[in-house]
Amino acid sequence: NFTLNPYRDSKDIFILAGLDEVLTLLEDNQAGLQTMLASRFVMGIRDRVEAWDRKLNRLAETLDEWLAVQRAWMYLESIFGAPDIQKQLPQETVQFLSVDQSWKDIMRKTKKKPHIVEAATASGVLEMFQEANKTLEKIQKSLEDYLETKRNGFPRFYFLSNDELLEILSQTRDPLAVQPHLRKCFDAMVGADFEDGPPLEEDGDPVKMLVAMNSSEKEKVRFSQAVPTAPKSVEFWMCDLENMMRQSLLDWTIKARQDYTEDNREEWFFMFPAASISTIDQVEWTLNGENAIKSITDGSNPKGLNDFLDFSLVQINKMVGVIRQDLTNIQRSVMANLIVIDVHARDVTKRLIGDNVSAITDFAWICQLRYYWDEESVDDQHGVIVRQTNAWFYYAWEYLGVVARLVITPLTDKCFMTLTGALNLLLGGAPAGPAGTGKTESVKDLGKALAYPVVVFNCSDGLDYKMMEKFFSGLAQAGVWACFDEFNRIDIEVLSVIAQQIMTICDALKEFKDRFDFFGKEIRLNRNYGCFITMNPGYAGRTELPDNLKALFRPMAMMVPEIGRAHV
Repeated sequence: NFTLNPYRDSKDIFILAGLDEVLTLLEDNQAGLQTMLASRFVMGIRDRVEAWDRKLNRLAETLDEWLAVQRAWMYLESIFGAPDIQKQLPQETVQFLSVDQSWKDIMRKTKKKPHIVEAATASGVLEMFQEANKTLEKIQKSLEDYLETKRNGFPRFYFLSNDELLEILSQTRDPLAVQPHLRKCFDAMVGADFEDGPPLEEDGDPVKMLVAMNSSEKEKVRFSQAVPTAPKSVEFWMCDLENMMRQSLLDWTIKARQDYTEDNREEWFFMFPAASISTIDQVEWTLNGENAIKSITDGSNPKGLNDFLDFSLVQINKMVGVIRQDLTNIQRSVMANLIVIDVHARDVTKRLIGDNVSAITDFAWICQLRYYWDEESVDDQHGVIVRQTNAWFYYAWEYLGVVARLVITPLTDKCFMTLTGALNLLLGGAPAGPAGTGKTESVKDLGKALAYPVVVFNCSDGLDYKMMEKFFSGLAQAGVWACFDEFNRIDIEVLSVIAQQIMTICDALKEFKDRFDFFGKEIRLNRNYGCFITMNPGYAGRTELPDNLKALFRPMAMMVPEIGRAHV
């Protein structure tokens, strides 16, 4: 007999359970029948053996279809049980309810008569399950297409699983349902603050308005304007949220720049979000450094860099004095990050003096990561340009919270220079080296330096080209960096297709396209896209990258950092 369990807490809906023994016994019986049919002594009972063989084959086929329907029904039942999904997919809802009714009827009959052979070989049962499977496959295809349209509306939804996205879409009337998933869409936003706004209609419910974002460190950044969550669909107000995140950080940074003076620097550290403070700190360092070098060039102050070094040391000493005070955790983190950045800046200044730099075109200066305020690009939501050698980037204003920054070693400097050079040539970066040398962390820290979101993806040999195609589609549309760890664990056949996927995006970037054809779909292109791979060479089970893939990445050898030279 079948073992049937109640589905969830319902009393009249059942599902099959404990089929392992049944399937094992069925295989044994089928094997026994085949053995009999192969025997020369079967002639007297051949008709009965063949009848049982047909019956058990039908039983096996029915059980396969039955279990497939059960799996699909259990997955879709919770989805189409949500009123919001029913409203958004009316045609598929009707199809599902038809299958749902047939499924429940047959399960009730099976509960009354649970004999396996009778229940599964009854007339019309196999055909009903085959038809139900076709319908459920169509519904799942329609559901995939529907999710794809939502992802195209807000590309960061590509970084959520289908179940997570459906959880949001099944509760569109409750904007707070997005809260648990913000961290997967944004680098540091773990929550947002909602307030009630004016209703859309008289006597209607108040519209939920997003007014601030929060990081895991409990930093709160208020938005320049409240973001309404109605009447737009969730993917569109999430785009508004992304824009307001950038605009608010830019607005806070403009205020931080206006309020910055040497006299109030110690109080200024805690008046604005951490991102604004560190950005303006680096803009000021670049400006002062260039002025010091220019004073040497024009002869107005031959010791310009020495004076700048003394000035930097005074600033660092004051910062050390501030961090010794009684501070909150956020304030302490802000100061720790600033000290890491400023200590590196001090060491750079020492190096400039040692190299006798006398012009801002000297390589020792242009190889540094330099931040410039660009008033002309403020209206386009940029405002800061970051330069290194002949590469330049607009600061991306991704909210990163109060994250710890890497201590910058000479190796980190070289890695940054290689990666920014690669991006400038519209290539990816490929740091390679033993475990623990900072390959992934360096990519992530460069992302923090430029305020770009970075998605770290651990590769395995189970990845197929379709999954990667979907992932790259999200990266290209969202303008996000991806760092693929252990990239050479992917099968060689899949790597060849991935090379074509990356090349398609690179070609579109070279042609400055706004939209491009990506394997049969036209998608938009965000020029902030970046792709990085890390590899451990020499490990067992690792694939050698195909040449067409190698050509798309600039290699960077990483080694264990020299502790003695690290700037602690």
